[in-house]
This record gives sequence, C-alpha cells and structure tokens, in this order.
Amino acid sequence: MPADNARTRAGSNLERQDLVVTRVFDAPRELVWKAWTEAEHFSKWFSPYGFTIPECDLDPRPGGVLRIVMRGPGGSEHRMHAVFDEVVEPERLVFSSTLDGADGAPMLVIHDTVTFDEQPGNRTLLTMRRHIVMATGEAAGPLAGMEMGTRQTFERLAELLGAMQ
Repeated sequence: MPADNARTRAGSNLERQDLVVTRVFDAPRELVWKAWTEAEHFSKWFSPYGFTIPECDLDPRPGGVLRIVMRGPGGSEHRMHAVFDEVVEPERLVFSSTLDGADGAPMLVIHDTVTFDEQPGNRTLLTMRRHIVMATGEAAGPLAGMEMGTRQTFERLAELLGAMQ
C-alpha cells in the first residue's frame, strides 16, 4: 500500500486517538514547571517505565526546540523532536512533537497542550491534551500505548518531584 494511503487510513481515526490526561501533583506549580522546562530534570522522567533519555536538548520558548533520544528496555532508540508554539510561565506549554520512524521519516505528529493549575495545599493540577495530527501505519504501537505511557510518565514525574522537594 502506498505511504499516502497508510497515512490517510490512520488519519481517519485521529479524533478517536486524542487523549486528555490529568493528575494532581503534591508539589507547587513552580516546581512542576521546573521539571518540565529544565533538561536536567525533564530527561529523568519524560518516558514510560523501562525507558531512559540519554540525550535531551530543551529550549522552552516560542520557536524553541525539544530534542530527545528515548532508549527502550531492549536498547532500541526512538528520536523525538518538538517545537514550542506557546510558553506562558508557569501556566501553559504548547508544542508540536514528531516521532521519527525506523527510516528517519516522521511517523507520528502530536500537538500537545499542557496546563499547570495551582491547587490548595501547594499542589498542582496538570492537564495534558494530546491531539494526533498525523500518524502512519508504523505508529500503531506507539498510539496503542500512548495513554498507558503518558500515565507512567506522570508516575515518574511524581517520583522526581518528591525527590526534588
């Protein structure tokens, strides 16, 4: 099947693939923001369990770029890059990220909006809205695990925030 047909077929269910994940963290908003916007912290938590981020460049400003290499439990490497569209400290991050496929071509493009809302008791409500912009057939696995992976990533963030306090 031609690549364009694979993209069209995957694209027909894009709305169904959108995801919203919320979580309240027992940490002040400024600390949660810091964990999202400083590479030394971001690289410690932004992946599901069993994955690591050996390479991370993070420039959180409009037009700034995020580049990571995520290494899987078996040693496979997955490259992701993102461009920040909006950065409102410490309230909101908006960025579009691209996960490259095995051939180096984009296989998945996601538009993310992350909001940081102060809660009573020095807590933070984090909401991540993930809109699938483009997906090829190769993205079926990452899409199937996106919700679980995002939740595990937030678990890792909670662990890091506990250690940072």
